Amino acid sequence: MNIKSLIKSSHSALPSTYIVLLALLLLSILGITPVSASQKPEPVNTRQTLHKTVKVDGVEIYYREAGPVDAPTILLLHGFPTSSHMFRELIPALSDRYHLIAPDYPGFGNSSQPSMDEFEYSFDNLAKLMEKFVAELKIKKYSIYLMDYGAPIGFRLATKHPEKVSALIVQNGNAYVEGLREFWDPIRTYWNDRSAENAKPLAGFISPDGVKWQYTHGVRNTQTISPDNWNVDLRHLTRKGNPSIQLQLFYDYQNNVPHYPEWQAYFRKHQPATLIVWGKNDYIFPAEGAYPYKRDLNNLEFHLLDTGHFALEEDGEIIARKIRDFLNKNISEKYTEVTSQHISYKL
Repeated sequence: MNIKSLIKSSHSALPSTYIVLLALLLLSILGITPVSASQKPEPVNTRQTLHKTVKVDGVEIYYREAGPVDAPTILLLHGFPTSSHMFRELIPALSDRYHLIAPDYPGFGNSSQPSMDEFEYSFDNLAKLMEKFVAELKIKKYSIYLMDYGAPIGFRLATKHPEKVSALIVQNGNAYVEGLREFWDPIRTYWNDRSAENAKPLAGFISPDGVKWQYTHGVRNTQTISPDNWNVDLRHLTRKGNPSIQLQLFYDYQNNVPHYPEWQAYFRKHQPATLIVWGKNDYIFPAEGAYPYKRDLNNLEFHLLDTGHFALEEDGEIIARKIRDFLNKNISEKYTEVTSQHISYKL
């Protein structure tokens, strides 16, 4: 190419160069930064707990969610007198590898509280609502963490849909008559005679001192237990109409006991992989209720922890580690895109 043609070529390229420079200047004025094709958008932080609501049969259900949606799901079912708040630290401890869902039942936590005329407060109905909740979220298969009230709700789900349950994680959740001991005597009295006089002793269970006792009894060190626990619980327990709801559920708990043989038959027939992590100093559901699981389950990992009813409060890091190891060995669904970043249990 001679010099004359080269000059001619460079002159012809000038307009396009000016256009590019002008476009870049305009983008700069508008505060827009051009992104190259090789750059990728920032990934969504699936480890972060999201706070969501969904309407199920007209009831607004609040739930916490974290973890990749394509990872194995763990359905976390809370106990009495708490809510999904009890899982606030377990969720981020597992959300790198698992998809976690923790709902509040109606009348608990941040879920709505329909009146007793509008909603049947029974364990049968709570289980039906949780079944619809899971369907609404389009969750096809899951492991269940069952604690206290979460046990009769979760076992109803498992016996109705055994094909959907990958594994069970049982933490102070009863399925045997051996587990109903002295604590239940005043409640049994109320079952036999539903009078105002027999209801009076049960009011102590939802009093400030009674709720605090449920968190602190049987623990190694009460200074490890945050008062946020009972203060958060008392928020819903003191709502207008809530004491009557709690009394109704105390009364209805008797209807769980006839289901025990059915749940035990489910254990023997389907042999779900089961992890027991049980606070052995629990006065409400003592260790006597943990041992009978050994009769019916072959694939059982059994741990008694030196703590009380709310074992996650004092031994949450231990429980999280045992859940990870247990599920890694026992469920076929795997999530391989795991970050190498370590996030400690206490955030």
